[in-house]
Amino acid sequence: MNATVTVGEFSRLTHLSVKTLHHYHEIGLLAPVSVDASSGYRQYGTGQVETALLIRRLRLLKMPLADVRAVVEAGDGAAREETLRAHLERMEQELAHTRDVVASLRELLTPGRPVLDVQYRFIPPFRAYGVRGDVLRDEIGPWCEFAYGRLGEVAGDIRGTSGATYSDEFFTEDKGEVVAFHPVPLDQPDADGVELVDLPGGYFAIAVHAGHMTDFDRTYGALGSHVAEYCEVAPGPIRELYPIGPGDTPDPADYRTEVCWPIQRIPVLKG
Repeated sequence: MNATVTVGEFSRLTHLSVKTLHHYHEIGLLAPVSVDASSGYRQYGTGQVETALLIRRLRLLKMPLADVRAVVEAGDGAAREETLRAHLERMEQELAHTRDVVASLRELLTPGRPVLDVQYRFIPPFRAYGVRGDVLRDEIGPWCEFAYGRLGEVAGDIRGTSGATYSDEFFTEDKGEVVAFHPVPLDQPDADGVELVDLPGGYFAIAVHAGHMTDFDRTYGALGSHVAEYCEVAPGPIRELYPIGPGDTPDPADYRTEVCWPIQRIPVLKG
């Protein structure tokens, strides 16, 4: 048997504040069973308690309201299970990312500069299929999935190490031109969805970043400091090469990324 209660009483039953209940009513997520036309007072049914508790738990799990609505409206069907599964997977990924950041922070707080093996290399000019975009730094992950997915479709079995160039604005303004590329032969024909780009040759100071990208900035910081101290910087975007990337291994710990900093010439280092 269901009874009706005031919004204040319903708040006590569900541990949802009156303000939150009003908001859920306004967005159509949890409507009261009745609203007094003259006073505007809301009445809720005790049969709505379980739904309210479900909403509260999903919000404690930081589920977006749109997904909460999908779960509530789906009832007990497969759509409900799929929405919950997808959200739990996102939470597990966020938890793993948080652990990686904590581990990286502990390393950062360890006294001493990270040991970095810097190599010098001349990279000859080459032609590549490219995907170009004006990319926000916070959106670089999804953009790379899109770009390398497209490159994989058109490059097929063409061998070579994929990479990307990053404009100065990408770092200084948090948004700038990024060109994802995959090398192709000089006589490679055009293909839909990509452009043919000719990357210039040049000298580079190169450091390999191994594993997760959480502390990728440390590799940049160490390599950039080395270049500033021992080299003459050349104009042009920084390049990254991906000998082992997401398409090669499912484990981020196995990733290998070469950060290539343009320099004028190979320096002569005194021993």
